[in-house]
Amino acid sequence: MGESNLSQLALYSARPTLRIDGQDNAMAGSLLQSLVMREQEGALSSLEVSFVNFTARESGQVGPAFEDEQVLKLGSQLKVYAGEAAAPTEIFSGLVSALAFAFDSEGPPRLILQAEDSAQQARMTRRIAVYENQSVADIARDVASRMGLTATVTGLTEVADLEVQFDESDLAFLRRLLARHGADMQVVGRELQVAPRQDVQRSQITLRLHSQLHKLQVVADLAHQVTEVKVTGFDPSQGSAVLGSSRGAALGPGSGRTGQALLQQTWGDRVQQTAHRLALSQSEADALAQAEMAQRARRFVRVQGQCEGNPALRVGTHLTLAGVSPRFDNTYYVTACTHRYDMQRGFETEFSAECAYFGNPA
Repeated sequence: MGESNLSQLALYSARPTLRIDGQDNAMAGSLLQSLVMREQEGALSSLEVSFVNFTARESGQVGPAFEDEQVLKLGSQLKVYAGEAAAPTEIFSGLVSALAFAFDSEGPPRLILQAEDSAQQARMTRRIAVYENQSVADIARDVASRMGLTATVTGLTEVADLEVQFDESDLAFLRRLLARHGADMQVVGRELQVAPRQDVQRSQITLRLHSQLHKLQVVADLAHQVTEVKVTGFDPSQGSAVLGSSRGAALGPGSGRTGQALLQQTWGDRVQQTAHRLALSQSEADALAQAEMAQRARRFVRVQGQCEGNPALRVGTHLTLAGVSPRFDNTYYVTACTHRYDMQRGFETEFSAECAYFGNPA
């Protein structure tokens, strides 16, 4: 699969566009100076936008652009679209949570706003809750309803005897719960999407060295690889200890040699005994061991990169690197993404990605 063109035009505008409280606003669009949108595994995307806070109005008056709160204010609903301006893609939807005024002697005063997506509500209040005989899918739906979101859940139907949310926000609790079971969540509009990592593929993109790919560092590291994970616990219904173990896992996209295999060849067995994840049944011990083994294995090869601004590059994208090197040309899972726009460099995208496989030598 080759690189896809970002536009059918040789020259095109990639200036982001905004909708504020459901409306286009020409003044806000023309005064936009810079934009940064960040997202990562576990939801809660954030946005920072800088505007020139000085304008001439139709009346002929010159002065502050946004101080009357007729356009931008705390609590404003903000949608951001990026990519080719003629056919942009939505990359953010959320509420303005902070406003700042900034000034220096090198330019006009600026208004800086910060916003977060709909997962913001889930981090605002700590609570204590007990879930008995419910699946992760059931718990995710319950938390999503408190967030005012509709949950779309893939799998995660196995029932757990007990899950406790103790003095945690809904966001922190759900992140911890999903990480234990090898799953992730993202907020898309008013929908909370939850799925095991191996079932997530938001899009598929190819980046080629010396083309759309501008900067790259990729490393294969055996430091945190293991050949087996063991998880212990106690089953109160049976009155006996349980031991779960895993030597293999669903490793995600890519192909080649695994960190587990290369570690075995280099140093032999390295068994990880996990004591901080207490299992209350044999099935839970097996699931926890499988999830940790997969998490470690997928982080064997890690990428930090920068490319031309691409709104389709998001957390959960399967990213193929081409023309890098025989061992690092592979397909990776994107774990974090930052979309940046400013008046000097235009639209760029930074990303982090990981892969369980190290390609074969040439």
